[in-house]
Amino acid sequence: QLLEAKASLSLAQAQHALQLQQAKAQINSMVPKKQFEQLQNTLREEQCKTQQLQESLQLQAEQTCRQLVRIQEEHEELLQAAVEQAEGLEQSLRNAEAVLAERAAQLRDAQAQLSRNKLLIEELRGENRRFAMALQAAELKQKSTEEKNQLLEEQASALKQLIGKITPASLS
Repeated sequence: QLLEAKASLSLAQAQHALQLQQAKAQINSMVPKKQFEQLQNTLREEQCKTQQLQESLQLQAEQTCRQLVRIQEEHEELLQAAVEQAEGLEQSLRNAEAVLAERAAQLRDAQAQLSRNKLLIEELRGENRRFAMALQAAELKQKSTEEKNQLLEEQASALKQLIGKITPASLS
């Protein structure tokens, strides 16, 4: 906009200079006084317009510069905020990765412990089966022993009765 304003100003100045030359040329060729005054008035009007245009363009240029500075500052603030946000997100990501790595290590440890526990359970089951078979064999042996004891007790009782019958008969 500033460049366009300068170009417009240069064009207006060039036109003004051309008009001034034309006016002087007309004066030199002995223009009537009334026409000369009109040209002078036109020249003054054009000079005023040129001055106003220059002031307006200068004001526009200053406003544009201030606006550009303000926009640049806003962009820098937004960029800084975006950079800070990205750094925060990056830190959060690193923290999350560290937590995930720690959890993964815990899960691997838990998996290893679970595998060890499964092996231990299998060993205990095998031992339990051996104990159950040994207990069953011991129960069978105990039952057999009890049956033998019962048989022996019955034989001892029968012998006592026999002895009891034989003893009085032999005394008499």
